[in-house]
Amino acid sequence: MSEPTKEAVDAAIKGYKEPHLGRDLVAAHSIKGVDIEGGQVRIKVVLGFPAKTICADIAKALEEAVLKVDGVEMVQVDVTWEIKSHSVQKSLKPIDNIKNIIAVASGKGGVGKSTTAVNLALALSAEGASVGILDADIYGPSQPRMLGISGKPESKDGKSLEPMSAYHLQAMSIGFLIDEETPMIWRGPMVTQALEQLLNDTNWSDLDYLVIDLPPGTGDTQLTLAQKVPVSGAVIVTTPQDIALLDARKGLKMFQKVEVPVLGIVENMSTHICSACGHEEHIFGEGGGQKMSEQYGIDLLGSLPLNGHIREETDNGKPTVVAQPDSRVAEIYREIARKTAAKLSLQAKDYASKFPRIVIQNN
Repeated sequence: MSEPTKEAVDAAIKGYKEPHLGRDLVAAHSIKGVDIEGGQVRIKVVLGFPAKTICADIAKALEEAVLKVDGVEMVQVDVTWEIKSHSVQKSLKPIDNIKNIIAVASGKGGVGKSTTAVNLALALSAEGASVGILDADIYGPSQPRMLGISGKPESKDGKSLEPMSAYHLQAMSIGFLIDEETPMIWRGPMVTQALEQLLNDTNWSDLDYLVIDLPPGTGDTQLTLAQKVPVSGAVIVTTPQDIALLDARKGLKMFQKVEVPVLGIVENMSTHICSACGHEEHIFGEGGGQKMSEQYGIDLLGSLPLNGHIREETDNGKPTVVAQPDSRVAEIYREIARKTAAKLSLQAKDYASKFPRIVIQNN
């Protein structure tokens, strides 16, 4: 039996399209190297996004593809990931100890943005990343309750704050510094100053991703974030309802104007499945997120059902990704997280230069 050729192995690798990246691993610059020795092929894959729960699936898919090449007797695939800092607004520089900031936004309230943000952060952590979450809603902070965190953050030097911790997440919120029922009667400049301090005066520890849970709308907080915070990408949360989609479009256009890449859309409360009879109904409309995605040429990262457990679990301080990690809803959140991080890994202007081209050696 003849040895497999470089061209044949190369073609087989290119024939596998990684679903989160939406392209083959060669085009995504994720092939670190390929070594051919007789009928044995060894492939090293380095992804640009955390993929703890799918590494084995990627390795199996590549193995099956390459085993079909004439002369190949054995395939060994090593899949790992390495998260890089990606590009931000031109006038800003990344923050020390934070590789990437992902803003989670919505045009209006009541669409489940904060629930999506905390489960996205937890899902990124479950996939193997170091993650933090910043609750940027000064008037209505919700992350302390959603994460089940009580108490106040420490300050070792009297100037900066130590992030609070829950479920391997680093967290900061104005809600840690005030009583839960105390109203924040502040004007816009005070709000934006508080946001900057919460971000810059917190001792974040080597984060791959900081998820910022923005308040709804396109006001002072969003403008401050766009102008002063180095954001790598944004995620828009909406429901299929026409009025929610209308406001979501405003949020999307705001990020586009300030040169923050929109990584995709999450459609929340997509369908309702009756717990008694199993009937599925689109009570808030159907296909709105998909239509918006097609209209603006951005990805629909995932659709989540209207599910009572999601609300109950966040209210009880244990969001779905950690409360029911093996559930279908938790898997949807992890899929959204992988797609978000994969999309971000392709956003960086210098991504390709950080990964060598495919190298195939015949020994």
